[in-house]
Amino acid sequence: MAQNSEKDAPALSSRFAELNKFAQNQEFAKALKVANRIVHEFPKNETGFQCKVVCLIKLDKFEDALTQINKNKDLISSVAFEKAYCEYRLNRTQEALSTLRKIPQPDTRAKELLSQVLYRLEEYQECYDLYRDVIKNSEDDYEEERQTNLSAVIASLQLWERKNIDNPGLEENSYELCYNMACYLIGREDYKGAEQKLKKAEAYCKESFEDDPDVTEEEIEEELGIIRVQLAFVLQKLGKNEEALQIYNQVLKNRPDDVGLLAVASNNIVTLNKDQSVFDSKKKMKLATGDNLKQKLTSRQKCSINVNQCLLHLYTNQGEQCHNLAAQLKKQYPDMAAPVLIEAAQFVKEKKAEQAQKLLNDYAATHPDKALTTKLVMAQLYLTQGHVYEACESLKALGDLRYKPGVVSALVALYLNQEDKEAASEVLVQTVSWYNKNQPKSPSLPMLMRANADFQLKNGSPQQAAKMLEELRKKKPDDPRILAQLISAYSQFDPEKAKLASKDLPSVEEIAQDIDVDQLETSFSTLGPKYMKKKTDAAPSPGPAGDMVVQKKKKKKKKGKMPKNLDAELDPERWLPRKERSYYRGKRRDKRKDIGKGPQGATSGLTDSLDASKTPGSDPNSPRPGTASSPSPSAPSPAPAAQGPRQQKPAQAQKRKKKGGKGGKW
Repeated sequence: MAQNSEKDAPALSSRFAELNKFAQNQEFAKALKVANRIVHEFPKNETGFQCKVVCLIKLDKFEDALTQINKNKDLISSVAFEKAYCEYRLNRTQEALSTLRKIPQPDTRAKELLSQVLYRLEEYQECYDLYRDVIKNSEDDYEEERQTNLSAVIASLQLWERKNIDNPGLEENSYELCYNMACYLIGREDYKGAEQKLKKAEAYCKESFEDDPDVTEEEIEEELGIIRVQLAFVLQKLGKNEEALQIYNQVLKNRPDDVGLLAVASNNIVTLNKDQSVFDSKKKMKLATGDNLKQKLTSRQKCSINVNQCLLHLYTNQGEQCHNLAAQLKKQYPDMAAPVLIEAAQFVKEKKAEQAQKLLNDYAATHPDKALTTKLVMAQLYLTQGHVYEACESLKALGDLRYKPGVVSALVALYLNQEDKEAASEVLVQTVSWYNKNQPKSPSLPMLMRANADFQLKNGSPQQAAKMLEELRKKKPDDPRILAQLISAYSQFDPEKAKLASKDLPSVEEIAQDIDVDQLETSFSTLGPKYMKKKTDAAPSPGPAGDMVVQKKKKKKKKGKMPKNLDAELDPERWLPRKERSYYRGKRRDKRKDIGKGPQGATSGLTDSLDASKTPGSDPNSPRPGTASSPSPSAPSPAPAAQGPRQQKPAQAQKRKKKGGKGGKW
């Protein structure tokens, strides 16, 4: 503070007394006028200048306060904290950080402001260390607020940077602490525990505002909105999409003033809609991508929203916007695979598969740590084009990851689809060899060896299967299934080895020792009466060698059922064929049927009588009806009897079938 002359001391003291009176009554506009007089009358007085800056800050005139500070560079050292605070409130976070770093001996309030600046800049680790130091070296009425801020920093470390920090064990005596602890559990993917904490925070929030008459219902809903949106996110992670969507819509219906909350809720609704309700997703995405959200969201949240917007462009066939946003995201987040995959999908949608392949190959070359994702996508891309072998080569390019059971299974299935059994066999053999060399104690090795042996047996390579089973038997000597498979393999190329190996099989008594025959028969009978063993009451009779043979019981023929209302005086032979009846006399002979019968060259006595050329008074060249020469369409044909023999109908059907076989119509 500049030294003042003794004659100015009473006037200055009077001004400060007046300034203090207005400040205590929170009349900062009047206090500002007094401070301006002090600065005008005593321009070198640091305390007066500082009071003026504080009054401007209290009146939320941060820009004016910062202008006054920059004008008085001689007094700037006395208001360094106020300058940093104005920059912080004006969202000039980097400038605030630079100002605070220049303070030679920062006090508690400077450290606390620095912690807030670091939190906004997402420098969570340094912020965590600084808050612990502030809490340790301070004793005032703001202890609870510092504990709440510390819990927020711990939750952010766990949620955004995935740093495993032990539970701080803070007392959850407020809804803010419960909410922060829920965020901490979300970072540890303990969604069930987070759900319980959020419901507890919601109950605390309602209780804390119930007794305050100055708080309106809208303000309570505003505070509850943050908790409810986080709860909806947890429900979404737990697969309860309907409940989550209902909460999101309810929060949006209340129209909260927090634009960050609106953005998060809208973005999460878009993720639930996916490729459905595209019109609604477009409206929600406008809320999530406004220009007023720069300081309201973390970088991870903004990144997720931009990726979802890029996906929405893909779903809505906005190809140019999709490419532009994907290119922008690749510049902002060069290590992230999502924009590359989305742009590749857009190329495929535009039937530009070659450009998609080039994009994925370039990304895989520059980001070997992302090879798994890109190679799998490339394999899928090749399969959609029908290039199976290219897809297999893409899977083989995964390095050691190609020996994972899932990748091995996919390779074998693809090669078998192309009927390339040799390539499938080579994949299995190489996989078993790699595990024997690099991971001999892996639990996947016995499974892969058995799968290899099964494959070799089914595809005609018993020697290779036997070699695999021999190694497997060394690992599991007491497994009878392995021994049985080994004997089966030996029997196909070396019967002697099969005989020797079969000696190690357990005896029938050992196999059947723990088998309950009665229970087995009972369970077998559940298959139904068709498969049940029928008991016979016939007495056994001695066989030729003294064996007891059970005679099969003959079934009695059942008598035919008589029709209802049977008249006893009806013909008793009515059920017999007509030829077998006692009164059957045969039917009248049709002389025309005798034509052409008998051995070749044979003639009958009727031939001459049927020859029209030998009939007196007839023209030999004129055909007659009923002759065998060329029957006219109106010539009568023999009709079947009303109750003729049953053999005639199949003969007639056979004749008609022959006609139909030549393409004729019935």
